[in-house]
Formats: sequence, structure tokens, C-alpha cells
Amino acid sequence: MTLVAFSGAVQLGLIFSLLALGIFIVYRILGVPDLTVEGSFAAGASVSAAFTVAGRPLLGLLMAVVAGVIAGMCTAFLQTKLRVQPILAGILTMMASFSVNLYIMGGRPNIPLLRDETLFTMLAGRFNSIQAARFFLPTITVLLTGAMLGVFFHTRLGLAVRATGDNEEMCRASSINTTFTKFVGLGMGNAFAALCGGIIAQYQGFADINMGFGMVVVALASLIIGEAVFGRRSVLWNMGAVIAGAVIYRIIWAWAFSFRIDPANLRAFSALIVAAAISYPAIKNMWTVSRLKRNAKRRQRVTANK
Repeated sequence: MTLVAFSGAVQLGLIFSLLALGIFIVYRILGVPDLTVEGSFAAGASVSAAFTVAGRPLLGLLMAVVAGVIAGMCTAFLQTKLRVQPILAGILTMMASFSVNLYIMGGRPNIPLLRDETLFTMLAGRFNSIQAARFFLPTITVLLTGAMLGVFFHTRLGLAVRATGDNEEMCRASSINTTFTKFVGLGMGNAFAALCGGIIAQYQGFADINMGFGMVVVALASLIIGEAVFGRRSVLWNMGAVIAGAVIYRIIWAWAFSFRIDPANLRAFSALIVAAAISYPAIKNMWTVSRLKRNAKRRQRVTANK
């Protein structure tokens, strides 16, 4: 793997860590299986691209976050008010967002941004290097959003969201409005996904209507790899592990590309990465037990020989 490929993998890993943080909020904190992120990711990309073409790339990212919040709240409305199952609610919102995203993009399946000024090209002029800009913007965004998220989860509302994910029935008995906390959690999670989509659109120089396809797998892989490597402790530690997992996942992808894997096999390769990450704790435990058994048998043979 070349240095350029490694650098690009780290840059993409930092950007996709925002998506992984969104999944972390929804799956780990709130405890809700949600597929809305595929639609909100594409919504963020389409909104960001539309505003970038209009000459407002920064406003495009801010409006992408708003679009993600709206998508998450639509799913929360289906879950809490209409009693739709969480997975089905996410699928319905994801399906509806396809038409909305197409409308935002003016009926076109994609929007090219190669001739438009993005935040990366603006920063490249200030730093005199596009690579420096591609490192600076994701790093600053991840640090700021991660810090705000860490502070939020130690506020009263953040603790209520965490408590809802731990035990919803007990929260209701304690007079916590779990409907409101679900709106907050799903809105925040999808806001992170949309922000990731918005940055990716400006990073890659285009937005496509199908950009959200498979993003749940990418985010879950990042989440699982981070937890498998660094473990689960406090909220702040887990967030750092998720960010690191996203970077590791992208580095693995870059390493796989260096062997010129057939693009038709990339989905299978991604599934193998996720399966390996999920099974890592079990494999590690099996190896430890097997080693202890071998040591016990060795000691028994030594004792018998004496």
C-alpha cells in the first residue's frame, strides 16, 4: 500500500467516523435498530451538493445536518406516535427520502462539483495544499462534534437519552418522556450521518442518489472493529474507539485494494471484515480456554511422570 493510499484511507476514515458516531448513538446509546442512516446520508450529500453549486458550501453542511435531523425525527414519529416497528420505520423513511433527495437534486441522479468551490478547495487555497485541507477539515469536524457529543451525554438530557436506551420502562416509571428522548437520539444520530454525507460529497466532488447504499454496513463495521480492538468502557472511550475503528476499517479497505481485488468481491470482503470483527472476542476466548486446557494437560502429564 502506497503512502498516498494510506493518507487517503485515513482521510476517509476520519470523515466516515461521523457516520459511525451516528450509528453509535442510535444502536449503542439509544438501543434502536435503525436503517434511516442510509437515507439521511444521501440526503446530506444531496443538500450539500445543491448548496455548493449555489456557491454556499458551508451553508450546505449546516443544512445537511438539518436534513438529517428531520429524517431522524420522521422515523421517531413513526416509532413513537404510529407504533411502527423500529426497523420498518427506518425502511419507510429511507424509501421516502429517495424521492425527496431526487427532488432536492433537481430530478438528476447525480450532481458534479468538480468545477465548483467546495470547503476543501477554499481551505486548499489557504493552506496551499489540497492534502492539508483534506486532513484539516475532517479532523476539526470530528474533534468539535465529538467534544460536543461527549459534553451532551453528561447533561441531564443526555443522561435521559442514555437511560432510555438502557431501560425504557424504568425511565417511563421515573417520569422521563421517552418519546422526546427518542426524537432527540434519532435526530442526533441521523444528523451525524447527514453531516458525513455532506462532507463526502464535497470531498469526492459529486453527489449521487445511491450514495447511501450499504452505509449501515460501513458504520457497523467501524463500530464493531473499534469495540473489538479497544473494548467498551465509558462513553468517551467508546466514542474514541468508534472513531479509531472507522480509520482502521478504511485502512483495511485500502490494503485490500492494493491487492487489486475484483470490485465484484468487495461486498463479500466487507462482510468478512464485519464477521471477523464480531467473532474476534469469541475466538479470543476460545483460544484462551484452549491454551489453559493444554497447560492443564501438560501439568497433569508432568505430575503423572513424577
